[in-house]
Amino acid sequence: MTAPIRVPNESLRFVAVIPARYGSTRLPGKPLVDIAGKPMIEWTHHQAAASGAVEVIVATDDERIAAACRRFGARVELTAPEHPSGTDRIAELARRLHWDDDKIVVNVQGDEPFIAPALIAQTAATLAAQPEAAIATLTGPLNDVVEFRDPNTVKVVADTRGFALYFSRAPIPWPRAGGVPPEVRRHVGLYAYRAATLRTLTESAPCALEEIEKLEQLRALWLGLKIAVADAVEPPSPHVDTEEDLRKIRAYALERGVASGRA
Repeated sequence: MTAPIRVPNESLRFVAVIPARYGSTRLPGKPLVDIAGKPMIEWTHHQAAASGAVEVIVATDDERIAAACRRFGARVELTAPEHPSGTDRIAELARRLHWDDDKIVVNVQGDEPFIAPALIAQTAATLAAQPEAAIATLTGPLNDVVEFRDPNTVKVVADTRGFALYFSRAPIPWPRAGGVPPEVRRHVGLYAYRAATLRTLTESAPCALEEIEKLEQLRALWLGLKIAVADAVEPPSPHVDTEEDLRKIRAYALERGVASGRA
């Protein structure tokens, strides 16, 4: 894997979009759950705003989320409720707001309330530094054999120039000698897109590989689009999918001192 790609901050212009859907199966109303006295979406927005993005937009399908965002001063856009993914929700904005084809857009997951702003900026910088790339994403180390074989841990392999060759839930590359080879990288699910790529992806039908692996990014590779990858400059943050995750993130918030305003 290549070293993280950096560009000077003054030359980096990008918008961060936080897709926020109300109807989570495992945790309904997830963006509005309380963490240290604030809705989760507010924490995520705060982190995105600290990344250097020229604008942060919450894209939601629900007026309850929109109202909460307006209360803390966020820009919010209501989008169609039927979108199957956050990518589709962001693509609606790209079309509606007439974004230029080369505009860089970072998809910030709304269920990572303490995502490091540096990772958001790094993802955008990686794409800006690779004119051939349509998408950029991040990776991290993976040294544990159990996680290596866990289908919930997505693995990625890249070429010598830092472009993704494949993403899989399977253990790749497979070590015939056993163990976990140093080339194994864990995918960190943070994406930067060019606006034109958003339109290309969402106007294309899901491909066979995507449906087999249940990994949306495989559609881009299937279409011949290049995905630049770089090693994350900071560890990924905890995310919230379940009630148990929520209990952990509240404890994490207390450890960081956010409840008392120290973080």
